Amino acid sequence: MARIIETRRLTPVTKFFRIDAPLIAASAQPGQFVMLRVREGGERIPITIADYDRDAGTITIVVQEVGATTKRVCALEAGDEILDVAGPLGGKIEIPPGGHVCGVGGGFGSAALLCLMREFTARGDKTTAILGARNKDLLILADELRPVCTNVEICTDDGSAGFRGFVTQRLAQMIAGDGPGRPDHVVAIGPMAMMRAVAETTRGPGVKTLVSMDPLMVDGTGMCGGCRVNVGGKAQFACVDGPCFDAHQVDFDVAMRRNKAYVKEEKQALDRLTCMANREAR
Repeated sequence: MARIIETRRLTPVTKFFRIDAPLIAASAQPGQFVMLRVREGGERIPITIADYDRDAGTITIVVQEVGATTKRVCALEAGDEILDVAGPLGGKIEIPPGGHVCGVGGGFGSAALLCLMREFTARGDKTTAILGARNKDLLILADELRPVCTNVEICTDDGSAGFRGFVTQRLAQMIAGDGPGRPDHVVAIGPMAMMRAVAETTRGPGVKTLVSMDPLMVDGTGMCGGCRVNVGGKAQFACVDGPCFDAHQVDFDVAMRRNKAYVKEEKQALDRLTCMANREAR
């Protein structure tokens, strides 16, 4: 079991967790993930590691309430225990040192930029985080990212904070030389449609780009095949070969169809959880 040290709400459906996990914290790297199981007989879910503190022996994760299991996770508070936390799993994000690294985070995908930007800034890279959300109330971890990045750019669809528009529009401006300037490498983490748009934004100018296929992951071991993705014409598995891949080699048509493969089952599980909660409330 892993004890929860700290929790806080980032948005109405997004929650921050700091967890006591010294063995995981000791070897965690940017881009890796853990598998969580809340209860006996429950579903195992992959969650990207947002940050880690080797000295304190803790890891940080950010969970968005989407289905039944994530709702169960987000019901937990400091002092509670998670039945199983296994990891770190997956490969680390590898980028050559000495350049300008731009991390693009969409929605709660911004959480995964925290340890990534910290590591690259610490080794001497220029770092820029572009954070996007529909409005200012849905932005997460901007204050935490500012101390560990050279620059932080905020984008909101409605203009309620920062640049009014999409992260890809601000990224295109930077590639053209605006603001922090053209990045040498881009890492995009967030919704599949956003990552696809980032890939198309950087393809023409030839900016090397990685995207995280963690939205596809299911069992975290490569056994189920749920996270299979076509990269450069070859079948890869996000949980064991990734989760990050060359954005310009990913077949997003296949990936986006696969990302919707379990929508029906997810809704059924959520409906069962809602019915159970309603019965208990009577």
